[in-house]
Amino acid sequence: MSIAKFLTSKIFFKQLLLAVVALVVFCFILLKWLNITTNHGDFETVPDLKGKSINVAKIELDEHNLVMQIQDSANYNPDYPKFSVIEQEPLAGAKVKEDRKIYITLNPSGYRKIEVPTGLIDKTYRQVKPTLEAIGFKVGKITYTDNIAKDMVLKLSHKGKTIESGDELPKTSVIDLVLGNGNRP
Repeated sequence: MSIAKFLTSKIFFKQLLLAVVALVVFCFILLKWLNITTNHGDFETVPDLKGKSINVAKIELDEHNLVMQIQDSANYNPDYPKFSVIEQEPLAGAKVKEDRKIYITLNPSGYRKIEVPTGLIDKTYRQVKPTLEAIGFKVGKITYTDNIAKDMVLKLSHKGKTIESGDELPKTSVIDLVLGNGNRP
């Protein structure tokens, strides 16, 4: 039997029809199985967790069949309570699958500590003020004492204690300065 005769025979068409039917049935069963195992069309709504404590966030996520994943803390935000959620991904209101990880960022307990830079003593107020403000400190009370160098920084203090180069203070700490007034001692 030649190939041309075989391709036009009833047996070939019967086998071809059986293969197509088997393929359609297989695809139908596969799609139904995927629909059941992937919970197609079943979504959970992500709750709004901003400003809530870790425990409250965990309870809310458990109620919605979601998993909490804590990321590193961000910079301190005084608008939110300590150790509360300040960011979440995906955002509140998003539709996600059951057991999806919700990534949250927590507010730390306070500002991070910053090292007081070296070389601030014996520099002018005009040089020291922008240096301190650039790294996150605030310049507080300025007092003057007898010293021939006018507006030269003689001493740094924080809450009444003298601070030295290399000391660590929380960001946004207020540093008081003692400057020279230009008079001979």
